[in-house]
Amino acid sequence: MPFNEIRELFDPGRPHHTAAGPRPVRLHLARPERAGRVPLVLLSHGTGGSAEQMSWLAEPLAEAGFLVAAVDHHGNNHRDGFTVPGFAFWADRPRDLTFALDHLLDHEQVGAVGAAGFSLGGYTAAALVGARLARQPIEAVLRGDHPLPSPPEYPTLAEEILALPAETTASWPQRLAADHTDPRVRCAFLVAPASGGILDTGSPARVRRPVAVRWGDADTVVPPETVRGYLDALPGAEGRSVGADVGHYEFLCLAEPGSPLYEAVRSGEPVRAAVAAEAVEFFRRHLE
Repeated sequence: MPFNEIRELFDPGRPHHTAAGPRPVRLHLARPERAGRVPLVLLSHGTGGSAEQMSWLAEPLAEAGFLVAAVDHHGNNHRDGFTVPGFAFWADRPRDLTFALDHLLDHEQVGAVGAAGFSLGGYTAAALVGARLARQPIEAVLRGDHPLPSPPEYPTLAEEILALPAETTASWPQRLAADHTDPRVRCAFLVAPASGGILDTGSPARVRRPVAVRWGDADTVVPPETVRGYLDALPGAEGRSVGADVGHYEFLCLAEPGSPLYEAVRSGEPVRAAVAAEAVEFFRRHLE
């Protein structure tokens, strides 16, 4: 595995996030061989995943000379278990990356900064460069007017969201639709990014930053037509499909033999290698 250091951090800016106290942010670092100040890529996993599942992207980036910092998003990673807010309150995800960046700037020699992510991690990276969710569809989901398909990792999510007390979710639309831009993040590389169908495309990001978007045309989890919402919401974005027969889980690199994802993961190795090479070149252009 490419990650050679793990730090267990806690965000004091969210002091009452769990019953035990501040929000945990587990930080995985993949270091390049070169010393001194190096460019940094922040990395966000998909819903229910983990930092390790993004090693296919972290390893080539570290080998190319980038410091890679991936997080396990609390409540939304399979290492620590799932929670309803972890799966539904996405505003915590970009905050995790911003908190990780604050920490690294205090403790490492960091140069220019970019972000990358897969699936919901793609949204997370995009939020740092200006992508915003539209408020109206979030309100519709919380009212029960718009059915929310539950992810396969959490099949009862939709009904559990509707069962939450109104005082718990009252502030969610405003907070989820808020601006999570981090001016220190120069660019973003998005792989099959989720939530493109509920982006605010009426008022594109105010800051034009380089964004690359890649997807598979056979993706039924995050269909290509929703991914293209990022091209409308981010004025600095360009994107393309990486294959007519490429689905969603070809972009994961870990699956147990015999699991439903195993064949997609195994067959996706050439696709991941090609996309990782594109990501390396993208970040070389914009961070070095």
